[in-house]
Amino acid sequence: MEIKPSQREFQSKKTNLFIILSGIFLTNAILAEIIGVKIFSGEMTLGWEPAGWVFFGEYILDFNLTAGAVIWPIVFITTDIINEYFGKKGVRKISFITAFFIAYSFLVIVSVTELPAAPFWLEVNSPDADGNPFNIDYAFNVIFRQGLGIIIGSLTAFLLGQLIDVYVFQKLRKITGPKMIWLRATGSTLVSQFIDSFVVLGIAFYVFGNWSIEQVVAVGIINYIYKFGVAVLLTPLLYLGHYWIDGYLGKEIAEEMTKEASADTSFL
Repeated sequence: MEIKPSQREFQSKKTNLFIILSGIFLTNAILAEIIGVKIFSGEMTLGWEPAGWVFFGEYILDFNLTAGAVIWPIVFITTDIINEYFGKKGVRKISFITAFFIAYSFLVIVSVTELPAAPFWLEVNSPDADGNPFNIDYAFNVIFRQGLGIIIGSLTAFLLGQLIDVYVFQKLRKITGPKMIWLRATGSTLVSQFIDSFVVLGIAFYVFGNWSIEQVVAVGIINYIYKFGVAVLLTPLLYLGHYWIDGYLGKEIAEEMTKEASADTSFL
């Protein structure tokens, strides 16, 4: 005779799962924003020569990406898993919480860069590894402090992308039911990240910067190509995540949570 999980066990596992997924989501989203100031060459990382693609007959672009793009796919996966088990309310709640803490992180960074550097700290770090003059305070400020346009662009794109992702995901779920996880996960990510790729660049570098609309479109295409490819490649990890979570929750609890999420009645 199968013993059904008690309400207490159901609520306990549900709460624990949300805390773990929220921690993964929040940590990677904030890290991606902070390390995003570094731009790296995708081709050179693989040992290839830069692509040198020409857009609009003027802009030569390579696969240069922000370092934040390396871990941002983890946010994609976590969003879809939260959506699957906690529905729109769960994704919206963690998205707004994360946006608040991203803004808080930037506020702290801006504040600490205004602190006067201790003379001995400047002195002991004055030469670099090759003995050249080096201002560590200037380097710290340049690396960690981003412009207002990038902050506003990042937050706007993040929230807009998350809200679109959860909307498309649930629409696809009504069509596919509990099957075809890959379709609703990949489909929602492709739509939301198409918007995200251009919104962040448009606000940060067109509205607040000096880029032309052509350059925004060209760079946005490069970013979207990367996100498109990663979304497809990470599909097996999404299934693996579902397998682990279903094993932790148990069949009864997992089915109940996904049912609630689909009906948009799920939350803590």
